[in-house]
Amino acid sequence: MRVFVTGATGFIGSAVVRDLLEAGHQVLGLARSDRSAAALKEVGAEVHRGDLDDLDGLREAAGAVDGVAHLAFIHDFSNYPAAARADQRAIEAMGEALAGSDRPLAVTAGTMSLASGRPATEEDVVDPGAHAVPRKSEQTALEFTERGVRVSVVRLPPSVHGEGDHGFVPHLVEIAREKGVSAYPGDGSNRWPAVHRFDAARLFRMALEKAPAGSRLHGIDDEGVPVRDIAEVIGRHLSLPVTSIPREEAAGHFGWLGTFFAADTPASSALTRELLGWQPVQQGLLADLEAGHYFN
Repeated sequence: MRVFVTGATGFIGSAVVRDLLEAGHQVLGLARSDRSAAALKEVGAEVHRGDLDDLDGLREAAGAVDGVAHLAFIHDFSNYPAAARADQRAIEAMGEALAGSDRPLAVTAGTMSLASGRPATEEDVVDPGAHAVPRKSEQTALEFTERGVRVSVVRLPPSVHGEGDHGFVPHLVEIAREKGVSAYPGDGSNRWPAVHRFDAARLFRMALEKAPAGSRLHGIDDEGVPVRDIAEVIGRHLSLPVTSIPREEAAGHFGWLGTFFAADTPASSALTRELLGWQPVQQGLLADLEAGHYFN
């Protein structure tokens, strides 16, 4: 299978590219820069120059391959509505190119807004009114199921971890260093699900290879790690005190990350494992933190 991968040099996307190539597939990776293009060529992938705003280029690339894995997203929280619209337009462009072909389109989404206080499952549906300007990746992609595209949505947890991570957990480490304390909101019993990026990458490949049209898949290994446990590992490695802060002060202490770190959003992947036979094999979030690379 020849697969077009957006976000091909990102933290998760680069792992997807590697996994696809090791499984014998060919990869056409989206590259915005000379550096990204060189990185793709180095691992044996082909290069398609462009970005998410180049809709004609996305249609061209999607039309020339056997399947698409869409992992790119403009992570600009200062202008999230614009990033969400760009993502929606990109999915529409690639979906149009695949329409009527029964070729696979695997699109990235998240588990965080699905449920609170209980494990979210693959059967939970995104509430389109949950945010003022929701990211519509999942809804937009699934509409193409009725247009002859084998769509699958790969929902990822707030922490996709591993060496090179630049997501939520590294920000927590930075905040602890800056504040001189590793804190957690309330009693710290609220939970974060997590998965290693190599396990997530394998799920994307399996989605492309065999997920039925309309599948909602959960890339979840740790169903719910108490945030207090995360704070304790960070505090121990940085030799900082670990303390609770009132939940209502989370935004003041953690900034934009406060809302996320105070959320209780466990998630299950039981149905995904049953459907595809996917089983995480990498170490969990706490073991990955204990390995020390987050603190170098």
